[in-house]
Amino acid sequence: MREAGFRKVVLMGPLGLLSGLPLALSGSSLQALLATMGVDVATIGIFTLVSLPYSLKFAWSPMLDRFRLPFMGRRKGWMILFLVAGAAMVGAMGWLARDVKQLYLFALLALARAFFSASFDVVFDAYRTEALEPGEWGAGAGLAVGGYRVGMLVSGAGTLILAQWAGWDVSFWAMAALLLAGTVVVAVAPPPLSPHDPPSSLKDAVQGPVREFLGRSRPWSFLFLVILYKLCDAAAGSVTIPFLVSGVGFGTAVIGGIYKGVGFFCTLLGAVLGGMAASRMGLFRSLFLFGIVQAASNLGFALLALVGRDVVALSLVVALDNLAGGMGTAAFVALLMALASPAFTATQYALLSALASLGRILAGPVSGVAAGHLGWPIFFSGSALLALPSLWLLVTLRKQLGRLDR
Repeated sequence: MREAGFRKVVLMGPLGLLSGLPLALSGSSLQALLATMGVDVATIGIFTLVSLPYSLKFAWSPMLDRFRLPFMGRRKGWMILFLVAGAAMVGAMGWLARDVKQLYLFALLALARAFFSASFDVVFDAYRTEALEPGEWGAGAGLAVGGYRVGMLVSGAGTLILAQWAGWDVSFWAMAALLLAGTVVVAVAPPPLSPHDPPSSLKDAVQGPVREFLGRSRPWSFLFLVILYKLCDAAAGSVTIPFLVSGVGFGTAVIGGIYKGVGFFCTLLGAVLGGMAASRMGLFRSLFLFGIVQAASNLGFALLALVGRDVVALSLVVALDNLAGGMGTAAFVALLMALASPAFTATQYALLSALASLGRILAGPVSGVAAGHLGWPIFFSGSALLALPSLWLLVTLRKQLGRLDR
């Protein structure tokens, strides 16, 4: 990789951090703030709706493909605007956090912040796809995923620790300052390799991505691959905590230290290593190999169910599971980047990522019922078999994947 290419790939790490940084401010950190202010549980539950923009971001992604701002180009201009607007919302939330009495205003600020952050994600995904060459997609995806995880940690654990020490207002203002500092990273980032002209109209920006994708060779096979690739990982992950608590009997301290602590660092390592490997191996080989590894990691939980409450076994299983998940995620993100057409990058990537979330959404309720009827060892063993359809699709799409690598 050339020196200029190396610098460009490395920048995906801090840009990924900016993408993941605000996430906990709509989730755990926001809930903790409301709880410490004496807000009732029912209202806190309603506040989870402020994260809806992350699930609906594909709805306005055509506008981000169609329109451009008069500075920094179509991608970087929007990224800077969304960072500044998001920082303003977080700063205002910090001001209200001194005494959360105006809950409606606070909720509107939180919703607006989520909208700006979700919009930043749309444009960053498009920028990453357009700024990197095909041989850099894997490494760039791995660093972006790793940076995203670090950003989540900063706004999650970091916000809570800082709030305990300096107050919620200072904690939120620190997050706002980090978002503003991120505009410097965006400003020095290189422009896309060969920026395409925006769609000629908003109608073309909405209809064009669908027409273009469905006009390709075997589009439905690729859509099913996007839905199914992470399914076995999602099926096991959706019930892992209940399994560790009630199925094996680990205490919350052990789960927090190993499953969350060890798991975080192994996911980070897996994403970086998986991204680097994907750049060298290509899409087909990396997706196929990491798909097998993801399935094998589910078998580790089946063995843990038989071994019982053993901390060493738990550590090994969690390390393997998160390494496999990180590697699979890096290769999968590279696949989404490869599938997004340069003419409609933001919209197609947003639609494909929304489609990929279907597996995670559906896996939870089905996995809970299946585990209750089958028992933990059989459930985790069976969940590994969910990797087979995606592996079969990969084999049938090998030629098409090879063309995407070029």
